[in-house]
Amino acid sequence: MIWDHEHETMPRDDLRRLQGERLRALAARAHENVPFYREAFDKRGLRPEHIRSLDDLPLLPFTTKSDFRDHYPLGLSAVPLEQIVRIHASSGTTGKPTVVAYSAADVDLWSEVMARTVTAAGVTRNDIVQNAYGYGLFTGGLGFHYGAERVGATVIPVSGGQSKRQIMLAQDLGSTVLCCTPSYALYLAETAEEMGTSLRDTKLRVGIFGAEPWSERMRREIEDKTGLLAIDIYGLSEIIGPGVSVECEHQCGLHIFEDHFLPEIVDPATGEPLPYGEKGELVFTTLTKEAMPVIRYRTGDITSLNPEPCACGRTMTRMDKISGRTDDMIIVRGINVFPSQIEGVLLQAKGVQPHYLIIVDRQRTLDDLEVWVEVSDEVFADEVRQLEALEERLRRELQEVLGITARVKLVEPRSIQRSEGKAKRVIDRRDVYSG
Repeated sequence: MIWDHEHETMPRDDLRRLQGERLRALAARAHENVPFYREAFDKRGLRPEHIRSLDDLPLLPFTTKSDFRDHYPLGLSAVPLEQIVRIHASSGTTGKPTVVAYSAADVDLWSEVMARTVTAAGVTRNDIVQNAYGYGLFTGGLGFHYGAERVGATVIPVSGGQSKRQIMLAQDLGSTVLCCTPSYALYLAETAEEMGTSLRDTKLRVGIFGAEPWSERMRREIEDKTGLLAIDIYGLSEIIGPGVSVECEHQCGLHIFEDHFLPEIVDPATGEPLPYGEKGELVFTTLTKEAMPVIRYRTGDITSLNPEPCACGRTMTRMDKISGRTDDMIIVRGINVFPSQIEGVLLQAKGVQPHYLIIVDRQRTLDDLEVWVEVSDEVFADEVRQLEALEERLRRELQEVLGITARVKLVEPRSIQRSEGKAKRVIDRRDVYSG
């Protein structure tokens, strides 16, 4: 099913002309209203009128996550505060969160691309959507809420957690669509089993899952355990939130709504554009976003693009599942986590050594985060009670910084393997990127 036939099935030549027009307008708007972009243009000797078509896209400067932090909170806004009707933010990675702003037109755009998203998954006005994404600064909950309401479906804004209650609501209210992270879908399936029932016994028929990487193997596991058609989505708050791309029922790549979000693949090392089919770093330019437009945002996600039309009728470019990251960021329970955050907490504690290991695993169906860290000989010789107190203190401080829980294990000096090159800080046992 297709929500917006005019744009989602647009001939590619027409789409390219539309993208070119919007890119020209974006360059002029960003240069005029965002000092950061004006300075970046000037450094390149670039004027907005130099952008005449999509072929000129590589002339434009990149934007990175650190640019958002450097201009915290609203330094990248293109409109005055009175025109901003909504603010969302990332989980906060290195102290300050990434703040994004929306005008009324942006919220309407978000609703529209989310209507496309849920429709691609097969949602109609006859569906009951159980939205188990978190509401609040995180964009997941409200994004799905807007999209489901736009298509006329009934929304249950249950948010995350309270798993037995989720099962009860699905049974009693007849939910037909489940929106949550893929790991939480598996957890709900196990919770249902513990309650002596099964998600297969409910009316749930499709799940729209994202906010964390997941493999084809995990898709098969979800579909086997729940009976749901498992649809993958992709989005990020810097661009709009969820609603950037989504799979259709054919599950053969995620359709990017590229009349609004212009994708590129670039070489992570050089920044040079790469051709269709070649893997590299995914980059997005927001063509129509008003309050906080973004030019050539480097996502850090590794994938490739496929411009071939899909059997569903959409003509928009599809992206493969994300196959890795260009940086050392890991996503745990939907939260972006950088080793530098953990290091910052650990090294503030007296007696803790700069040798640590972050272990990410999937216990049953939920992500598990454990941090091993060496302590000095003096600390390691302390009483067990004192060591436990230090572990507990580090655990609390990590939770405050990361927003999620992590177990801490103090280990004896020189027990973590050393490296002559770049230290290996992360062991991810979840196998989230392989098939």
